[in-house]
Amino acid sequence: MTIFVDTSAFLAVLNADDQNHASAKEAWDKMVSHEETLLCTNYILVETFALVQHRLGMEAARTLHDDILPLVSVEWIDAQSHYSSVIAKLVAGRRRLSLVDCASFETMRRLGLSTAFAFDRDFKGQGFEIIP
Repeated sequence: MTIFVDTSAFLAVLNADDQNHASAKEAWDKMVSHEETLLCTNYILVETFALVQHRLGMEAARTLHDDILPLVSVEWIDAQSHYSSVIAKLVAGRRRLSLVDCASFETMRRLGLSTAFAFDRDFKGQGFEIIP
């Protein structure tokens, strides 16, 4: 099974002080040991690196790059996917719904994915199953 990985999950895995760290680490270890296919977008990577660097520092960014991302495939957002995501964002009209989230939902639908490793409840609101 292919599982989409959201920024919220990456942050929870990396940050021992995150309220979701224990469940995130347990889910991550289980997915990796079961050799699940893990996937995110380049938009998730940009968002995650920015937040990790700002909140946790460069050592955490190195850990993300060196230890976590080699286990994750990246789906690159092209011009058409970007445009579709912008339109979805504008149509939704929700201030707290990000373009990155819309791109994630668009990517999951396009690839036929149903499960996300995420602590962002918007995934569930869009009809996706979330782990943990």
